[in-house]
Amino acid sequence: MRRILFTVPFLALGCNSAPSSSEAPPADGRTTVAAVTPQPSDAARSAAAASSGERAELTLVENPGEVCMVNDQFMGRPQIPVEVDGKTYFGCCPMCKDRLANDPSFRVATDPVSGNSVDKATAVLAKRPDGEIVYFESRATFDRYRRR
Repeated sequence: MRRILFTVPFLALGCNSAPSSSEAPPADGRTTVAAVTPQPSDAARSAAAASSGERAELTLVENPGEVCMVNDQFMGRPQIPVEVDGKTYFGCCPMCKDRLANDPSFRVATDPVSGNSVDKATAVLAKRPDGEIVYFESRATFDRYRRR
């Protein structure tokens, strides 16, 4: 069987969003990708979670400093703090730190209950079992989400 290697350019949202492979990368430094799967939007993920019963599985995140706010993932260890306009955001790597500092779109999310824009630095954070973070504008919207 003949293997064909090809290089696929992609725009990584953060250091953990690059495609992964169980094989070692080729010696010439190219990235080998078997398939690229599009990621669902926040709204699509919320709808899928609602239909699969994941609401009850959300747990509050006590320490936002353990969340990469670019990848929206609970990391379980201290992240890099990024001060912007008197608020603190957290990223997992220098690339995420730069994005939080320079691109306001990475500092906001949408509350899945109210549909309002939420500042990640002041949001109520909850995590799914897989570590994905959901941002709420208040404890009240978090509680409403879990009761639906």
